[in-house]
Amino acid sequence: MEKISISKAQSLQHSEELITGSEVLLRGLLKEGVECVFGYPGGNVLYIYDAMVNNPEFKHVLTRHEQGAIHAADGYARSTGKVGVCIATSGPGATNLVTGIATAYMDSVPLVIITGNVPTTVMGMDAFQEADIMSITMSITKHSYLVRDVHDLPRIIHEAFYIANTGRKGPVLIDIPKDVSNYKMLYQPTTDINLRGYNPYPSINRMEIDRLIQAIAAAEKPIIIAGGGVVYSNASNELLEFVELTKIPVTSTLLGLGGFLSGHDLWLGMLGHHGTYTANMAIQQADLIISMGSRFDDRVTMKVDGFAPCAKQIVHIDIDPAEIGKNIKANIACIGDIKDVLKYANTKAVPSQSNRWIDTIQENKTKHPLRYKDSESKLKPQFVIEMIHETTGGEAIITTDVGQHQMWVAQFYKFNHPRSLITSGGLGTMGFGFPSAIGAQIGNPDRLVISVNGDGGMQMCAQEMAICAIHQIPVKIVVINNQVLGMVKQQQEIVYDKRYSQIDLAGSPNFVKLAEAYGIKGFRASNKAEAAHIWQEALKIPGPVLVEFVIPKEENVYPMVLAGTTLDQMIMGNFD
Repeated sequence: MEKISISKAQSLQHSEELITGSEVLLRGLLKEGVECVFGYPGGNVLYIYDAMVNNPEFKHVLTRHEQGAIHAADGYARSTGKVGVCIATSGPGATNLVTGIATAYMDSVPLVIITGNVPTTVMGMDAFQEADIMSITMSITKHSYLVRDVHDLPRIIHEAFYIANTGRKGPVLIDIPKDVSNYKMLYQPTTDINLRGYNPYPSINRMEIDRLIQAIAAAEKPIIIAGGGVVYSNASNELLEFVELTKIPVTSTLLGLGGFLSGHDLWLGMLGHHGTYTANMAIQQADLIISMGSRFDDRVTMKVDGFAPCAKQIVHIDIDPAEIGKNIKANIACIGDIKDVLKYANTKAVPSQSNRWIDTIQENKTKHPLRYKDSESKLKPQFVIEMIHETTGGEAIITTDVGQHQMWVAQFYKFNHPRSLITSGGLGTMGFGFPSAIGAQIGNPDRLVISVNGDGGMQMCAQEMAICAIHQIPVKIVVINNQVLGMVKQQQEIVYDKRYSQIDLAGSPNFVKLAEAYGIKGFRASNKAEAAHIWQEALKIPGPVLVEFVIPKEENVYPMVLAGTTLDQMIMGNFD
């Protein structure tokens, strides 16, 4: 038997401490580099919150609702590329996170969600505030853990972060029963991860990429669809190099905005349901479609049977093999991280035969720009977004809620950098915009963060203004107020023959007074002159500000492609 020296024994004694599961959790989070946790306490996480008292390094932001906590963690993750973390108690606390978990899952956002649960001794007995959160969220998490043994907790923490932030990213749930959070164990830090069968970084198939290069060389009308995967894989520079080498125009999905420089001559704008004329027509006329990190969702393709009818080949580049061929059949499948695929592709890239094609596209951009009917007496939302863009130079982080204002931002704000648009794409979650801005601002303290909201979505998480006021988080809160559920109204007007039902928001609060009630300066504008002056004033204020822009309720988003029609069947709007 090996004799242990006194010095070695002392070393072992110092490396192993008898601490509770709650302290293990906090140390594990700090070891993972977590800068901030967003949460809301309750009975079954009180041991965890008690452990925070003796951990001054641990930063926690107390939101005013669990949904605010998870959306803030989501905004932090999207804007930084790091894992967002939130915590809630069992039962209603955990179930209040469900919408935010689904939001992150649909958009492949890396989150670690920590929930408390009832003690293991009463699990399954319908104890007070008991809910089987693992079963509830099974279809909207990348992976889940129920921690029954405190000794598993150090490993689980590091596995959760690794799973959340590798491969196709997504939310991971750690459910910790109350007694487990108080059990003590001899703690030894660990970073060992051994997940059998989990291969988040598949090796790229160079033969498939070579086929892509051959297809480009033969293409006369190629187009790239840049999706959210370009942003998540940090492949913006590689994409720019690829475009310069191949001379292929680029259109972006909603989540892909910012992944390719909006000011580039070969950028066509967003495609799809509210996409530009140039982008949608290019898709319908292209002979080669190259999708990068886009899953061909229904808001991009619209009527699948009529999508890209002239395409001789469709290329799908994605890290998730399950997406290949799921919605649109791919002739060439390049599975792998987009950054890795493009790095190899750029070593062999050749120009496409696209000169005449580019001329046609530039002509379409000139003849069919995004338009709206401006007014001196009424404040148009498109003008507001253009004004915000001009005053920020495209350098701000913009978060949006969901609705017409979201589409106006996508159309009229030109993003210079990736991770600058924070928005709910796949799930379309109202209430997301404002709390996600809080997370984005905490993650990017030196950048201007602007939260653009409708008057409907703003009321779903308005209580989080307390956080901005207390901590002086300098988010500029924009409310586009038309006193109506705008996107629903537009659908009812066009599709349901103006049979308007349950869309009137006229009883909403005075947003300026609401902001002031929380201790935040508020402004209101209802014409262009007021808007320009007030917005400049808002930008000068160092702390949080709310600016309400009152717009006409009849304003709609155009172009628009109706469900069941093809991308070239656009409703352009009457601007004469």
